[in-house]
Amino acid sequence: MTTLQNKIISITGAASGIGRATALECAARGASLALSDINEAGLAATVAALAEKGVGADRVHHQTLDVTKSDDVDAWIAAVVAHYGRLDAAANVAGILGAPGGTVFKNIVDMSNDHWDALININLTATFYCLRAELRVMKAGGSILNVASMAGVMGRPGIAAYSTSKHGVVGLSRSAAKEVGERGIRVNALAPGPVDTPMLTQMKSGAGNGDNAVTNTYKNVPLQRLGTAEDMARTIAFALSDDAAYTNGATFSVDGGIAC
Repeated sequence: MTTLQNKIISITGAASGIGRATALECAARGASLALSDINEAGLAATVAALAEKGVGADRVHHQTLDVTKSDDVDAWIAAVVAHYGRLDAAANVAGILGAPGGTVFKNIVDMSNDHWDALININLTATFYCLRAELRVMKAGGSILNVASMAGVMGRPGIAAYSTSKHGVVGLSRSAAKEVGERGIRVNALAPGPVDTPMLTQMKSGAGNGDNAVTNTYKNVPLQRLGTAEDMARTIAFALSDDAAYTNGATFSVDGGIAC
């Protein structure tokens, strides 16, 4: 198993889904964690799940956080460094699928400004805030993984705002990789396919009962199954580890083969 022994790792979006699975996976591999999410109850549940696995309170620092507020993000990362003395790696997982009011599917011609702004703000701009704050405190050997989507490497009709935001995450990650590589810091992205999480449930619900170009894709996954949050977490753990020491600017497509 790839080790993360003695690594200090921050994870946004840690209250559920891929974020929670990443926290559990990284802790199992020896990391100490700094966890954040806007969902206070979900974040507490993740901390409780870690405690059940025997992860002591000395290895888990957590705080509710709205990643769309740059000053709060800066303060959070400063608090992590004050608590642990450094930050070795980060997984920026926080994101949304639909907005406002939970609406997922909107064709471009029918999309409101609010829908567009919400997706770009939370999925892309907030990732930038986190990445910037992390890079300001990281030293050589650091590693960052930004969660994008298969919608960030291919067009997806009906979810253009989401797809655009995730394409932006890929571009941001690649650009950062070239900026900070000379400092010995690596930046990579993850492009999950259909993962059995609350977000996928939301997408299927938004699609209704009829044919949908996005959700129909999931019926033909070459591996013939949905991904799990744990599948994603294991790839994230590898990307953050020293086993990936020469992997920089990559986008890990973890989609069962859909986008190949």
